Amino acid sequence: MCGIAGWVDWERDLREQRAILAAMTATMRCRGPDAEGVWLSPRAAFGHRRLAVIDLAGGTQPMLAPGNDGEPAAVLTYSGEVYNFAELRAELRGRGHHFTTVSDTEVVLRSYLEWGADCVRRFNGMFAFAIWDGRRRRLFLARDRLGVKPLYYAPYPGGVVFGSEPKAILANPLITAEVDEEGIALLFAMFGTHEPGRSPLRGIQEVRPGTSVLVSEAQTRVSRYWSLTGERHTDDESTTVDTVRELLDDTVRRQLVADVPICSLVSGGLDSSVITALAARGTSPEQRIRTFSVDFDDSDRDFVATDIRPDLDAPFVRELIGHLGTDHTDVVLAAPDLITAQQDATRARDLPSLGDLDASLHLLFAAIQGRSTVALSGESADEVFGGYQWFHDPRMVGRDMFPWAPPGAGFGDVLAPPLKETIQPAGFLADRYSAALAEVPHVDGETAAGRRQREISYLALTRFLPVLLDRKDRMSMAVGLEVRVPFCDHRLVDYVWNVPWELKCLDGVPKGLLRRAAADLLPPTLLGRRKSIYPAPANPDYDLTLRSAVRTLLKTGSPVTALVDPERVLAIVDSTTAKPAWQQRMAMAYLLQIEYWLRAYDVRILAAA
Repeated sequence: MCGIAGWVDWERDLREQRAILAAMTATMRCRGPDAEGVWLSPRAAFGHRRLAVIDLAGGTQPMLAPGNDGEPAAVLTYSGEVYNFAELRAELRGRGHHFTTVSDTEVVLRSYLEWGADCVRRFNGMFAFAIWDGRRRRLFLARDRLGVKPLYYAPYPGGVVFGSEPKAILANPLITAEVDEEGIALLFAMFGTHEPGRSPLRGIQEVRPGTSVLVSEAQTRVSRYWSLTGERHTDDESTTVDTVRELLDDTVRRQLVADVPICSLVSGGLDSSVITALAARGTSPEQRIRTFSVDFDDSDRDFVATDIRPDLDAPFVRELIGHLGTDHTDVVLAAPDLITAQQDATRARDLPSLGDLDASLHLLFAAIQGRSTVALSGESADEVFGGYQWFHDPRMVGRDMFPWAPPGAGFGDVLAPPLKETIQPAGFLADRYSAALAEVPHVDGETAAGRRQREISYLALTRFLPVLLDRKDRMSMAVGLEVRVPFCDHRLVDYVWNVPWELKCLDGVPKGLLRRAAADLLPPTLLGRRKSIYPAPANPDYDLTLRSAVRTLLKTGSPVTALVDPERVLAIVDSTTAKPAWQQRMAMAYLLQIEYWLRAYDVRILAAA
């Protein structure tokens, strides 16, 4: 796993821009602490920071494929893992290609030389990469199907700048940090919901999941190489269960391949427990798989059960590690650490952080740093198998809106009246919802209930999951940790997407299909545990600190105060009956991080408040 950066310009000689390219590459050091590489040519310049995971001695980047005239035929800067690289290497050798390393990097480069832009259709993995095709004088950008690995680009007259994260792009003086009215709408109205392809920063675009971008001097062409398709599911119950299990077995087996220490993230929930149990089966008897979990001090004292967090993780984590015999570490966090870490999380995201959700994950990953280089995560099982409450609560299912979004304009309600009148956050959100629904591929003959569940599944996979994957990537790569997500294997996603809702809920329980497929892996307590959301600090001192900080912020005249209505913000701060309380807490923390982000990134606001 790595960080990439680059620049293509059709007018200036980029061999004279080494200092700028080096600065762009340096911003990616956190993603790749092991090595650095820079390649310059008249029209293209690539930078790379490496986190060595496979073929530690080989795989140096940028990687060049020799051409016939002394110039490279293609140059690659790549972040990610292609899990089927061994099979692809064998196929490419059969087609006459020769390899000098055993890395998946060289397989990606050779695949492009053999199949061109269609190479991405052959990859099973998580990846984001750029290739300068010297033969055709064009830049090829590509991203994995679910968007596990990030990739951004910023076109400008005469060229384009790209990077794993916006910070790499912003290190080029041609690109400045600006947010316009649409960017403000994305920050406020779309809080907690992802808009594919867009960034709140004006002019900086995201390469959409399952998409490639081909840039030549004449044009920029965006192509979708993968998307969810609606097909009638014909497998019976037994075959469906067996297929899910076979896919999970194969996926985890592939994702255990690494030349560095690997661990698993556990919460005592179904998803992470299934992945860890499969990983334990794939580990040699002489080795115990390492596991890590996160908790907060005083959880036992302050925890209050709710519908979405009915119990503490710790007892279930203890049962899992006892069942599997893992080498386990509990990472216990304190409320003051969460406050401090939120600014680190914003720096990692290049956007305002999600409060304690980002901060606690960042601290967990920092604690793992040095003990493991690769971690397995249960992320995305709820989106794939339909585990969230909003898949099952009839009131949430029936909403004509993203089912997880708060009522009305959501966080957009705090905007200052003139800005709110201009942006119309409720309408903005409704338009994005309608556009998302228009993308859903339906199947003829579906019942009304089945049709709606297909829509919710699509929204979850394309508008909600990207928020979590971005969070996972940024918080982990900020400390040089690679996190793999087996439930994002596109073969599994494609298959389960078309499984009828009643089969996903086998035995009348949420994620019943997954529970049945993993029935032999876990004890009944873990197999039957209800969904419990990611843990949050229960210590009341944390909330008090947030409330005090927001009140102080409103008195300072900081940039964010020009964007919001103080009375509406204070209504959030002073509420003692907010439900759910975690949303109130996140809103306060988010506002503080917007203020920090505007200052730290020197963001220019192009909107009249």
